[in-house]
Amino acid sequence: MEKKNLDWANLGFGYMQTEKRYVSNYKNGAWDEGAIIDDANIVLNECAGVFQYAQTIFEGLKAYTTEDGRTVTFRPDLNASRLADSARRLEMPVFPEDRFIDAIEQVVKANMEYVPPYGSGATLYIRPYMMGTNPVIGVKPADEYQFRIFVTPVGPYFKGGAKPLTIRVSDFDRAAPHGTGHIKAGLNYAMSLHAIVSAHEEGFDENMYLDPQTRTKVEETGGANFIFVTKDNKLVTPKSDSILPSITRRSIMYVAEHYLGMTVEHREVYYDELQDFVEAGLCGTAAVISPVGKVVNKDKEICFPSGMDVMGDVTKKLYDTLTGIQMGHIEAPEGWIKTIC
Repeated sequence: MEKKNLDWANLGFGYMQTEKRYVSNYKNGAWDEGAIIDDANIVLNECAGVFQYAQTIFEGLKAYTTEDGRTVTFRPDLNASRLADSARRLEMPVFPEDRFIDAIEQVVKANMEYVPPYGSGATLYIRPYMMGTNPVIGVKPADEYQFRIFVTPVGPYFKGGAKPLTIRVSDFDRAAPHGTGHIKAGLNYAMSLHAIVSAHEEGFDENMYLDPQTRTKVEETGGANFIFVTKDNKLVTPKSDSILPSITRRSIMYVAEHYLGMTVEHREVYYDELQDFVEAGLCGTAAVISPVGKVVNKDKEICFPSGMDVMGDVTKKLYDTLTGIQMGHIEAPEGWIKTIC
């Protein structure tokens, strides 16, 4: 299928409406068959559960064009599982995981002209989400729900590509946003919006959240997990019950150990340790891997020796290997790549 005439290499990370999206409705205790539709607008009652009590969850993944011309997605089974976990935590009906993957395939096929060409640096971002749709005025779960998926072509999440980011240590707590049970939900991300807006106004790219009880341990940013590299070439990732269980982070840990031969530690990371790391980065579906050059805590700066001006050597190897797997020129572990067509 012929691609849209877009400036693929210069796309930002923003919404561009495409022609088709997937919708399925839950009513009387069951999901309907679902369908690909044209209408991008949603009409709901003013008292819908999503408006009154923010009963909504979402996921994020991408479709890519590989080196050999296939259109693929990366580990969608894990997105299906994580959405199911989020639904259970928010007392929402689980959208069947096999149907989730089938719906992803349907919506990508319906929007093939928006899948960026190989080598463009762009991808097709896929946003599955679910919300309570019937009127709810008492504090209780909704009875009816809608599951939807839209897609949009996007460029890099952080502008500047591999230019290292400057992160500030946030004065805000990050206890509630993901909370116990590992919820990835619009409700919870909204709680970090004030912090990220204020960070941008002060010239920082993102916030570093510390644990709310002691404020001594590193957790995550508003939309990505941290990774660190030690002087003796170990990969270290923070561990906490309130950190989003990132699919990208899990994949990076596997790549580091099995492709690059690194020792991997998934453990509590204390803020005082940062000065001992030689590289740092942010990872997530949107960001992939973005290098961090500096962390600022009021009047104190921690600069990472490798990566102040460009992506550090180890971070670059991790990025190249992971994206190489996604784009098809490095063999993927079994089950990581789902071919759409």
